[in-house]
Order: sequence, then structure tokens, then C-alpha cells
Amino acid sequence: MREAAAFMNRSGRMGPILICTLALLWSSACMRSHQQPPNIILFLVDDMGWQDTSVPFHDEVTDLNRGYHTPNMENLAAAGMKFTQAYACAVCSPSRISLMTGWNAARHRVTNWTLRKNRSPDPMHPRIQPPDWNMNGLSPDPNIERTLSSATLPGLLREAGYRTIHVGKAHFGAKGTPGEDPLNLGFDENIAGHAAGGPGSHRGRHDFSAAWRGGDRIWDVPGLEAYHGREIGLTEALTLEANQAIDRAVAEGRPFYLYMSHYAVHAPFEEDPRFFQEFRNRGLSEFDATFASMLKAMDKSLGDIMANLERHGITDHTILVFMSDNGSPKQAARNLPLRGHKLLPYEGGTRVPLIVKWPGVTAAGSVMENYVMIEDIFPTLLEMAGLKVEALRGAAGIDGVSFAPLLRNTNGYPEDRAIFWHFPHTYDQFPYSSVRKGDWKLIHFHTDGRLELYNLSDDIGEERDLSAVRPEKLQEMVEILAGYLREVAAQMPVDKKTGQAVRYPAVGMEKR
Repeated sequence: MREAAAFMNRSGRMGPILICTLALLWSSACMRSHQQPPNIILFLVDDMGWQDTSVPFHDEVTDLNRGYHTPNMENLAAAGMKFTQAYACAVCSPSRISLMTGWNAARHRVTNWTLRKNRSPDPMHPRIQPPDWNMNGLSPDPNIERTLSSATLPGLLREAGYRTIHVGKAHFGAKGTPGEDPLNLGFDENIAGHAAGGPGSHRGRHDFSAAWRGGDRIWDVPGLEAYHGREIGLTEALTLEANQAIDRAVAEGRPFYLYMSHYAVHAPFEEDPRFFQEFRNRGLSEFDATFASMLKAMDKSLGDIMANLERHGITDHTILVFMSDNGSPKQAARNLPLRGHKLLPYEGGTRVPLIVKWPGVTAAGSVMENYVMIEDIFPTLLEMAGLKVEALRGAAGIDGVSFAPLLRNTNGYPEDRAIFWHFPHTYDQFPYSSVRKGDWKLIHFHTDGRLELYNLSDDIGEERDLSAVRPEKLQEMVEILAGYLREVAAQMPVDKKTGQAVRYPAVGMEKR
């Protein structure tokens, strides 16, 4: 089977992994003989922060909640389960590879955003050099240099009988590698997905191209020529295409997996004229109104897709998962009370909105405070589809944990598990690794070995570094982080002065 053959690491080892994959697919075939599995829609937004919505994910309504208007997100939250502590990587490609494979970024080594083959976006740094990371992204071919080769979520779902549909931003593999095309990664259909992580333009009248402003055409969104020259936004065009793909899947009578991956609200920041004036009238600045209009266009897309499900009579047989790939960009208003923004290790860079509606399972209007991580999407969606995924964690080395028990409100989800972030890069930020376990969070800075320790239960804004006053907790968290980085052989940047890789974290290693 195609995906069974892909379940290997760079060295080509397979063994028990193949056995587990075959067992997974066998259980799927048995399950299909009794009933058709549910449709699944993963609605992923780009660069949407935790509070960039009128749905409050904090325990109180914030100014951002009052400034934005996302009524369809409100409806989804009222019908499903809202997660107040969902996490992703702090930048896009690592998050997207994690949800596709179930691997943490430290393990899969696609630790920064990808675009050009064998070229890293990291600028020169006076003190450190980023490692030779998997800058070519995810690949179906394990022989492609600087790539990860693994079974993928859509590929496993396709083997189980799903029609797998990709719409929007892909950003899985570099230009000129097989992974740039979602069709090579388990999707039956690809609409507008390619190597780039942002659009040339969000405007149809500009052909969704960067050419109108003299930009590099590598950013041009492919496959939407029918909308070129028209007064239509990219978000609306993708929604029209997604609904047509749903129509085709329903006509075929097959369960479908739709990965609705919007380019919004990624730069370039271009207002949606349908909603821009509404926010200007509220007193928002031009930039804030532009950002708010892009968010509302995304929300209308969500509503249009939900309306199409209703039209087909499949609402009660379709799981809908709403999530963002990282925190809001630094140009946007801060997601207070969180600290930081996209790319940073602080909560504003990694905590994201997550809503799940699983008809007949999730309680309407429920709120979940357990934390989950982006790689958990992989085993969770497989379990939702009826696939047996328990053996995959040990055999394939995946880090994701199914949070289906949380959705069912049953036991089985691990309490106080450790989750990790790893960014050994100089792109627009300092390199770091971090871990959360329970209420505690540790950040290790690669350039000087500095450590910061926070208790998120009473300091969600990460304002009080407790590393000096809680030495026993600091030591515990350092051992957890260093142990995991060693386990997965996480790549560290090179100290230019010594020519050696930066050491894994340890108490007392700070450079004075």
C-alpha cells in the first residue's frame, strides 16, 4: 500500500511500522463494512491569534473580542467544544508538518518555514549558525535531501476510503521538490496549494499575484485562473472552490476529508471591501480594520461551508475542526493578556484558537481547559475516522496524543503531559527551545543558555520569571526539556566561536 511503504524514516527502516499501518488499515476495512465513517473538515487559519475573534478563549472578554466580529465561529463554539489552551508551533511550516505526521518539530526537523530548495530563510547572525535542518520540508520520497518522509494524515485517510481534498495554503515542501504538490502527500485533489506560505495578493483583480507590486512571482497562487481580473477576494474564491469539491464528494457517495487551509490572514494585508468599512466605522485604524475585515471574510467562509453541509443534509455526519497554525503576526494588535506574537516562544506566539464539533459526541457549548498540541490533530482525526491508532505512537515514533477522550468527556487523555517547541533559527527572532508541563513553562535561549520559568496558572502573561526563586522546579523542567531533545536528537545551532553545536539546556550554563 502506498502509505504503508511511506511509513519509514530517512534511514529506510520500516519493520513494525509497516505491521501497525497494515493493522490500522485492516481495522478500517472492517469498520467500513458496518457503517460509513464521518466526513471530516479541518478548517485551518493562517496567523490567527488566540483572541483574534469575537469568541473569547480567555476566562473574560477582551478588547480584541469586542473589536472583531466572527459570528460563525460563535455558532460553531455554541454547537461544539472550545479549547482554551490549544497550542501550535510559533511559525507555519513546522505546524503544518506536525499535523500531517503527528511528529513534533524537534523530531521532524522542519523547524522553520520552507520555500526554495536547499535555501534557508535565516539571515546571517554574528554568533550562531542554524543547523542543516529539513529546509525542503515533507516528501513522499525518502531519498530527497533535507526532507522528512513519513505517512501522512490524508494518505492514511485515503487508504481508509476517504476522498481527500486540499484547498488553499499547502506549504509542505520547497519549490522544486515533490512535497510542494499536495497530490504527492496523500490528497486526491489539490486546489491552490503549492510551495509558498503566503499569497502574492489576496485580490482577484491582481490575479492573486505579487507581480502588481513588483514582487517575486514564486508567491503567486496557482490554479485560480477562473477568478483572475475579478473583484473577488482569495478567501471567497477558495470557499467557492471548497464547496464545489464538497458537492462532488457528496455526489460520489464517499466520505470526504477536506483540509480547508486559508491563506488568510497572512500578509500581504489587504482589506476585504465587503467588511472593511464596518470596522472603520467602529473606530479601528486602517490597518486594524484591514486585519479585522480579513478575519471576518475567513469567518464568512466558515459559515458558507457550514451552510453547504446543511444544504446537503450532512451536518450531523460531518466533524468540523477549527484551528490556527500559530499566533498573530507582530504587525497586528497584541493578543492580551498573552505576551508576544508569531515566532516567539511566549504564549502569544503559540497559543491558538481551537473549536471542535463532533456531532453526537461533543457537548454543545462545552469548554475544555486541558491543553493540546498541533501534532495531536494527526491521531485525533484518525481516531475520529474509526481507525485504530494506539500502536502508532510507539512504532512510528509520533509525538501526538489523541484528544478524542476529551471530546467524549471520558478518561484516557494524559494529565500534565509535557509538550515541546524547538526553533534553532535566527529568522526574525532568537533561537530557543521550550517545554510546558502542567502549569509550568520553561524557555531555553540558545544564544546565551539563559532560562526563563513561568507558572501559567497565575501568570498567563509570562511577566514573572521564577527561575531564580524556584530552583527545584527549574531543575526539573530543564531535565525534562534536555531529555526530550536528546531523545529525538534535536538539532541545535552552531556557536561560530567554538565551531560546536550549542549544548542542550542545563542549569548554570548561562554565558556571563
